[in-house]
Amino acid sequence: MARVGFIGLGNMGGGMAANLAKAGHDVHAFDLSEEALANAKANGCLPVESAAKAAEGAEAVITMLPAGKHVAEVYRDSVFGIADTGAVLIDCSTIDVATARDVADQAAAKGLLAVDAPVSGGIAGAQGGTLTFMVGGTDEAFERAQPFLEDMGKAVIHAGGSGTGQTAKMCNNMILGATMIATCESFVMAKKLGLDPQKFYDIASVSTAQSWSMTSYCPVPGVGPEAPSDRDYAGGFATGLMLKDLRLAMDAAATVDADTPMGARATELYQKFAEEGHAGLDFSAIIKMLAHEE
Repeated sequence: MARVGFIGLGNMGGGMAANLAKAGHDVHAFDLSEEALANAKANGCLPVESAAKAAEGAEAVITMLPAGKHVAEVYRDSVFGIADTGAVLIDCSTIDVATARDVADQAAAKGLLAVDAPVSGGIAGAQGGTLTFMVGGTDEAFERAQPFLEDMGKAVIHAGGSGTGQTAKMCNNMILGATMIATCESFVMAKKLGLDPQKFYDIASVSTAQSWSMTSYCPVPGVGPEAPSDRDYAGGFATGLMLKDLRLAMDAAATVDADTPMGARATELYQKFAEEGHAGLDFSAIIKMLAHEE
């Protein structure tokens, strides 16, 4: 097994680092939160006092950070110049394509391999080791990163060159955001027209309206498999994070003159829902706004 530096132990990173330790890796973990470091220690990781200490001597350095500016700063100040030549750098954050490509270019200039590897699967996937990784980078970098990613997920897919992992993530979540809104408004409309939500689910889930938003993550409590809607929309994938991903998608669309009317409208609606004080609720909770519920 290998020595791994893990930087960023939030809701996602904490579970991911724990799974690497469970797989037998020597995980040196860093986060600004003392609570996160304590949890990492309880899960078999070795807490260290800085991001640079996490990167020192590691065969793989994995980052899971809030935004592109944090990724750029950590790599500039704490990874480049510290990581051993031959180490593979794996950024699992969801960030803009330009920053992902810039980090990879800087890594290459220093003789390091780097991939952007954002994830799908949420907190449950991070804890259960069932994430899907969408990986951008050279063939050589992907091959080096793949074994570490496989210890944290169920699917590791090479999307193409640097930045394509981020592209895949933002496009995937643009579909997810828009599909969830369509699912929510359809359930609301069906109920108002007198159709029982369970009956509508039984019909639509085996018809042409079937989607992941309906059959795996139904926004109506008590309908379909257990989902955040059954826990008063706690946990899951926060509205604020969905809004972040949609904004990244809109910014990227503007750079290539892509027409994204559904994505744009989904962004507007999630922004409104977040501004009403619901950024911490699961994104499926937007059904409450569409139903005019408090």
